[in-house]
Amino acid sequence: MKRILITGADSYIGTSVEKWLQRYPGRYETDTIDMRNDTWKQKSFSPYDVVFHVAGIAHVSTDPKYKDLYYRVNRDLAIETARKAKKEGVGQFIFMSSIIVYGDSCRGKVIHWDTEPKPANFYGDSKLQAEDGIRALCSESFKVVILRPPIVYGKGAKGNYPKLAKAAKKLPFFPDMQNKRSMLHIDNLCEFVRLMIDNEESGTFFPQNAEYVSTSELVRLIARVHGKNIRLTRLFNPALKLMGKFTGLISKVFGDMAYDMAMSEYRENYRVWSLEESIAVTEDVGSTGDVE
Repeated sequence: MKRILITGADSYIGTSVEKWLQRYPGRYETDTIDMRNDTWKQKSFSPYDVVFHVAGIAHVSTDPKYKDLYYRVNRDLAIETARKAKKEGVGQFIFMSSIIVYGDSCRGKVIHWDTEPKPANFYGDSKLQAEDGIRALCSESFKVVILRPPIVYGKGAKGNYPKLAKAAKKLPFFPDMQNKRSMLHIDNLCEFVRLMIDNEESGTFFPQNAEYVSTSELVRLIARVHGKNIRLTRLFNPALKLMGKFTGLISKVFGDMAYDMAMSEYRENYRVWSLEESIAVTEDVGSTGDVE
């Protein structure tokens, strides 16, 4: 049996992974720990085989007044946690980083093996610096896994997906803009984490769904699972492209941000849902979400 400590009580990804592992009775035992104060430092990590570190500040602000806080939490806390794990004999440390270490989305942005990370703000930089500090601790007895997922979505997740889902259910029209996005359903991520644990992996990984998707196609698919036929139109495209020159919001929604699919292949299948199936599961339509 593997014993896993998940840092970050009540986090969406941490809670999802914990529930996923509970589907396999007798194979995993999980605990969570709150990192909001210093009491975690008194807890012994020695009983655990794996520490899954998801505690951190999400990409919610680029206000300079939060810069120090981001580095303290996303970088310093992560490295300190990894050091404690190594010192106390934990065999594997899994760190949740993000595709954001490569910067913001833009037209034609496809990430390859040799693409150098280039954070656009202190959120991405704090994650990248945490990666470097944790990776330096890696040894034969202390395996380090860095995960750089794209947008993670699923039932109950925050971010742009629920905003797009709301639009899909209400709007009669939506812009038809062709872009390329990597995304990752929460169940696909949970299964990937489980395989990292089972196979005692070490290295940097880039899990994503088996299919790319454009923002417009995503909205159309969401509408369809709700029995709604939303019309995609290019009527608004010239205005959106003009607005894109003055605001980063358009690029954030309709820009490209994708991994070369070869980067995301793994020796075992972790994609328990296809794109369309994952949308049905997320929208709670047509699937129970059960997996053997």
